[in-house]
Amino acid sequence: MIQNTEAFEQLLESHRGILFKVANTYCWQPDDRADLLQEMATQLWRAWPDFDPTRTFSTWMYRIALNVAISYLRNQSPHRRNLVSMSEEHHLVADPQTAEQTSEMTHHRLLLHNFIERQTALDKALLLLYLEEHSQREIADILGITESNVSTKIGRLKQRLHDEL
Repeated sequence: MIQNTEAFEQLLESHRGILFKVANTYCWQPDDRADLLQEMATQLWRAWPDFDPTRTFSTWMYRIALNVAISYLRNQSPHRRNLVSMSEEHHLVADPQTAEQTSEMTHHRLLLHNFIERQTALDKALLLLYLEEHSQREIADILGITESNVSTKIGRLKQRLHDEL
């Protein structure tokens, strides 16, 4: 059991960036992010005995983390779900003078961030994985959908993004 615990801790530590990416995608508020990170770690530990070592740990971790994040978001009260960060960088697009002063790259990053924030939980997950350059097969495995569904969804999201810009 000690070796099993140590293996889990090592894998969790070496892949912790995945948890932070997922938490940052689904939660604006620092307290909510911390709660979500804790819940993801707890669920990963509970699922650890069922982990198949012939599979990729990061794929398994993404799948659990995204499912926990989506459930967490659903369980938030409507009031908490609609809270918006008061961080200045999240509101640069709303102020034309500020947007002109920011670099074009920052402006596009903020537009993309705002676009992602308006998507469904599943589409957020898909975009997160796509932007991290996961293959369509990996995305399908993580999200539990077919590769053709991944391809279709990516195409539709690209078109929506193009239409908005």
